[in-house]
Amino acid sequence: MNHAPPPLDRSSGSEEGSFDRLRRAAGLVLAPAVLLAVRAVPLADLSERAHRLAAIMAAVVVLWITEALPLPVSALLGACGCVLWGVAPAREVFQPFADPIMFLFIGSFILARAIALHGLDRRVALAALALRWVGGRPGRILVAFGAVTAAMSAWISNTATTAMMFAIGLSLLGLLLDPAQGARVHPRYATGLMLMTSFAASIGGLATPIGTPPNLIGLGHIRERLEVPISFAHWMLLGVPIVGLLYAVLALYLSYFCRAGVRSVAGAQLLIAEQRRSLGPWTVGQLSTLAAFLVTVMLWTAPGLLAIVAGQDSKTYQWWMRHVPEAVAAVIGAALLFVLPAGGGRRAMVWHEAAKIDWGVVLLYGGGMALGQLATQTGLEDAVGRALSRLPLEGSFGVLVGSVIVAVLLSELTSNTASATMVVPMVIAYAHAAGVDPLPPALGATLGASLGFMLPVSTPCNAIVYGSGHIPLGRMVRYGLLLDVAGIAVIVALVGTLAPLLR
Repeated sequence: MNHAPPPLDRSSGSEEGSFDRLRRAAGLVLAPAVLLAVRAVPLADLSERAHRLAAIMAAVVVLWITEALPLPVSALLGACGCVLWGVAPAREVFQPFADPIMFLFIGSFILARAIALHGLDRRVALAALALRWVGGRPGRILVAFGAVTAAMSAWISNTATTAMMFAIGLSLLGLLLDPAQGARVHPRYATGLMLMTSFAASIGGLATPIGTPPNLIGLGHIRERLEVPISFAHWMLLGVPIVGLLYAVLALYLSYFCRAGVRSVAGAQLLIAEQRRSLGPWTVGQLSTLAAFLVTVMLWTAPGLLAIVAGQDSKTYQWWMRHVPEAVAAVIGAALLFVLPAGGGRRAMVWHEAAKIDWGVVLLYGGGMALGQLATQTGLEDAVGRALSRLPLEGSFGVLVGSVIVAVLLSELTSNTASATMVVPMVIAYAHAAGVDPLPPALGATLGASLGFMLPVSTPCNAIVYGSGHIPLGRMVRYGLLLDVAGIAVIVALVGTLAPLLR
């Protein structure tokens, strides 16, 4: 059911497409040019291996920013280039592709695939929207819709969450904007609901380590370079308050700027109830998926509970941390899906469905970690840190603020995943050179990489909702800028306060 009005004029869409094509074409020319230029520049402070690595990394960064090639392909080319150019042997270069976080990616992605495949996400979302408190009031629908989106996005892909909630949102707008239904909701409300879909999904991903790939990428760099293993529960001590505050800001200003103009639309509640009925009773596959998901979450959060009950020095806690890390828990949960039933003699997951997960993110992480580890081993990281230490950032607070702002700005221009891959190692190197604790700025950069709300190209979530025709580009820029500024302030405040608790 979709009675939405015709899309807004997208005359600028062809211009954006032309710009993207030009940007990608330029990247294919710029990347090799930058590679040769950096190699030709005399850098006395660098060893021969570090100099070659600097040239490769500069070319890869150009490819990532311009997206001339798929991001994973650029990362793999960078790793291969390190072997071909003698930076390190193949066994050493490709070792990060077996990092435990790779298996955390794979296990959590398979769980998310099962949740979407069996419609468990849609069932949970519609159940929340059908709460009596929500009723047919557009203002409450907006707030509840965003809360559900953020909560779902903490556990499954931001993009998948946006795509699912986008379909539900369009159904609601079809009713709320249809004069034949007796509703005359202001069109600006449609803008608010669509932006809520994208923005809440991006915010919600900050709550857990698996909520969005930049979280895991940042955690990997923090563990490898700072030797600070942050557990699932400890991350949530930081992520959940950030999500709560940012969502409160988002809900307040969208409710104010995108008011519906009417207090209640009776048909909205009926529409949600109708969609819930169309789902039918719980299926065996949904129950099995829910069981596997709950087991995994229990395994992920158990260390935090054990630390509270028995203490971090207890044998039970130490045993659990050694034998059941997050990666193992994720693989166990994913494996349960291949055992538990889906009815009709089928299992909750089969391999050809599991193989549809986003392998590109896994490869991008491996390639990024390979370059990062080589930067440490060759001394390139220290040299970059010394060069960046000349920037006018004073003390720990200044470095933290600068790190978050750089990550946010870069995420507006390239993917959040690429932003985290590039910025977090750079921030760690800078903090070491500046003589400040690198953990807060590394966390700030990790979280800041998931912001970037101003443009349709900033995230796939933005691109999905922009295509609805309900969002003028100017409003996305203005409302996205507000959320960027709020996000920087919230991340700086809470990371500065809570980071010591994560050690």
